Order: sequence, then C-alpha cells, then structure tokens
Amino acid sequence: MSVGQEAPAGSLVATEGWFLQHGLAYFVPEERSQARDALRPRKFLPAAVLTVLLAVGGGVLLAWASAELTAAPAFLLTIGVAGATAYALTALRTRPIVVWALRRGVGSLRTLLPMMSRALPLLLLFVTFLFINAEAWQLAASLSTGTLWLVVVLFGLLSVAFLLVRLPEEVDRTDDDVDEAFLLRACAGTPLEGECAALVADPTADPVSYATVSGFERWNLVLVLVVIQAVQVMLLSATVLVFFLIFGGLVMDVDVQSGWTGIRVADIGNLPYLDHVSVPLFQVSLFLAAFSNLYLTVSTVTDETYREQFFGSVLREMERAVGVRAVYLALRERVAGDAA
Repeated sequence: MSVGQEAPAGSLVATEGWFLQHGLAYFVPEERSQARDALRPRKFLPAAVLTVLLAVGGGVLLAWASAELTAAPAFLLTIGVAGATAYALTALRTRPIVVWALRRGVGSLRTLLPMMSRALPLLLLFVTFLFINAEAWQLAASLSTGTLWLVVVLFGLLSVAFLLVRLPEEVDRTDDDVDEAFLLRACAGTPLEGECAALVADPTADPVSYATVSGFERWNLVLVLVVIQAVQVMLLSATVLVFFLIFGGLVMDVDVQSGWTGIRVADIGNLPYLDHVSVPLFQVSLFLAAFSNLYLTVSTVTDETYREQFFGSVLREMERAVGVRAVYLALRERVAGDAA
C-alpha cells in the first residue's frame, strides 16, 4: 500500500471502530458477514430445535404442576423470546447494538419527566376510568397467574410487532433526504470528517449515491429504535403500575375490593401492614399497565407530538449514522479501486 493510500485505509479502520462504539455493528462488513452466516439453517436450526424442546417440555411440566393450562403457552412464548434474544446477542452479533441502545435509552431518563407530562395525563385519565370500574376488577381478579402472564407477554409481543412494522418507515424517511450538505454535517466530529470534505469536493466522487440503507444495515437501525423505544415505553408503563398501586392502596379498601371482585375479605391476600395493597389490586394494576404499554407504543409512533418527544434526538443520531455510512462506502470503494 502506498503512502497516499495509508491515510484513507486508516480512516476506514477508525470508522469501523466508531461504528461498533455507536451500536452500528452491521455497518462493519466482517460483523455483517458473521451474522449472515449465523442465519444459515445448519447454524440456527439446532439451537432452535433445542429451544423449542426445552420450552415445550418445561411448559407441560409447569402446567401439570400448577394445574393451569395457560401456563404452558405463557412459558413457551417466554422461553422462545429468551432463546431468540440469546441467539441474536451472540451468534447474530447484536450485542453491541443492544448495549448501545440500552445505554441510550437509560440515558433518556433525564427526559422522562417531560415525556410523562406529555404522554401520561390523557392516558391516566383514560385508564383511571377502567381502574375504578367493577367489571375491570372482576376481569383481572378472575385471571389465573398463567393467564395474566400470557396476557402481559402477548401485549408486549404486539407492541414489538407494531414497532417492527412501523419503524422501518423512519429509516426510509431518513435516507431519502441525503445530500452533500447532509454528509458534511453528519461526518463532523467523526473519523471521516476530512475524507468527507475531500469526497464532496471531488467531482468524480458521488458519496450521496451510497445513502440508501438496506438489508442488515437497515435492520441495525430499526433494532436501535426498537430497543430505545421499548425502554422508554416500559419506564412509562412501570410508572403507571406504581401509580395504580399507590392510588388503589389509598382509596380502595378491602371491602370495596371484595365487592368488586366477588372474593371474600378473608381470602384477599395483601402485604403485611399494607392491608389495601392486595393481590387483586396488583392484578388489575399490572393488566392496565400492560395495556398502557401497547397504547403508548402505538401513540409514540403515530402521533406527531409524541413522535418528536420520543424520537427527536434518536433520529438525529440515525441521520449521522446514515451519512457516515455513505461516506465510508464511497471511501472503501475508492481504496479498493486504487489497490486494484
């Protein structure tokens, strides 16, 4: 490699490290190649079969031991999700993606109060009417542990499925607006800042043509958005759960809970020294929190007010990733051509 080629090659290596540090593992060709290889049937089928056998066997044993048939599908879904997550984190090389997204999501705790002030009032107004409704208490209290577990898991899976359907549109919207000014702005402060300026100034180069994100790289960005959004929505849903436990513990005495659920006062389990915080109260609070999770997930993607609050800073990170990737690919192509 000549002296003139060493600087661009060094920038490529530094950029690949930058990608890994910013949760963009699939932007690195070697990581993407290993993930693609892990999706071959000979690689993932043994793990999938083992997970299914463990899930089915454990679900049947749990249903038999607890005498609750719904415990089996709940356990099956939980183990299936856990197994798929473990395989993705290891074989599919998504650990850097998920770790960065989790840090980014937890780092948004400082913006939780503004989010709550926008998202929670209307939600709490709506679900509070359900909370003080006898039918809601009867429904939640009648659910067995396995059924309630299954309902919560299904609400969570529906939320994730909705995000996986709608969030790719956010990625597609980002790479539609790329121009040379976009690239210069995106690469500022990155290892490709100097190379970007040189490529933009070169009339023979066209880094904008590399802006379209597809395949594994597109799903990299979608996964980042899904994890960050899930963390934020779960924090708000946990707030709803705590609110109803406190609110119910203050205003719902055991006699009211007994009248609404049809359970005798003597049979209502509660916490020591907290007579009003009972099992039925926890069940209805958890049920409404799971429902709120789905409601918030849909609202934060479809409502423009919520969308800007939840996605504003994350979308700016995604724009930078798209811009740096375009310059990286253009520079990689040039280095490969010069070497040839």
